[in-house]
Amino acid sequence: MHGPAPAIHLDNISLTLKSAAGPVDILSALTLTVNDGETVALLGPSGSGKSSLLMVAAGLEAPTSGRAIVAGTDITALGEDALARFRRGHVGIVFQSFHLIPTMTALENVAVPLELADAPDAFARARAELEAVGLGARLEHYPGQLSGGEQQRVALARAIAPRPRVLFADEPTGNLDGATGAGVADLLFALHARAHTTLFLVTHEEALARRCGRILRLKDGRIVADEAVGAR
Repeated sequence: MHGPAPAIHLDNISLTLKSAAGPVDILSALTLTVNDGETVALLGPSGSGKSSLLMVAAGLEAPTSGRAIVAGTDITALGEDALARFRRGHVGIVFQSFHLIPTMTALENVAVPLELADAPDAFARARAELEAVGLGARLEHYPGQLSGGEQQRVALARAIAPRPRVLFADEPTGNLDGATGAGVADLLFALHARAHTTLFLVTHEEALARRCGRILRLKDGRIVADEAVGAR
């Protein structure tokens, strides 16, 4: 293969989950390639499988069949420990509900993935990342002392600090009001540009999706449209 491997390559991915009513097909024979540096938005109605697709691509959910190859590694072939190590080095994830550790300060939350990666300057880098998202004055604050927008900024700093190959964002503005969400969206694209990472964004907001270079539309576990939007 010439050039770098795609950031994400999903090959004939299916995901079936058990329910009280029997098996439910969440993703169906889905194939997708995302190249290095792309900004891709995944749109679709509730229940279409958007978050499940992100979870499979990020290595948080094992597909029922097919292969997920991220940064050149077949993550479907990895055991749990190897998968955790892989995510630590290659994947950053921002969730709608922040997922910060409530008993840790903002600085400690951002330093955690750096410490797990044995970065010698974890706290200095965490401080720099928080300053970059405008939270230099909130380093010692706990999540409960921060607004929703501030918590999401901490989560962004934590996700981008290890310089992941792929940054996944699952409805990153979904729990925020319009103005706060717009500020977080601006920051998300600025961090993507600064870190030269690939951005894979799940959203239900058409306007936010249109800030990406490519829009995928998901319906009933299948990609029904793949649209190039052009450079931002």
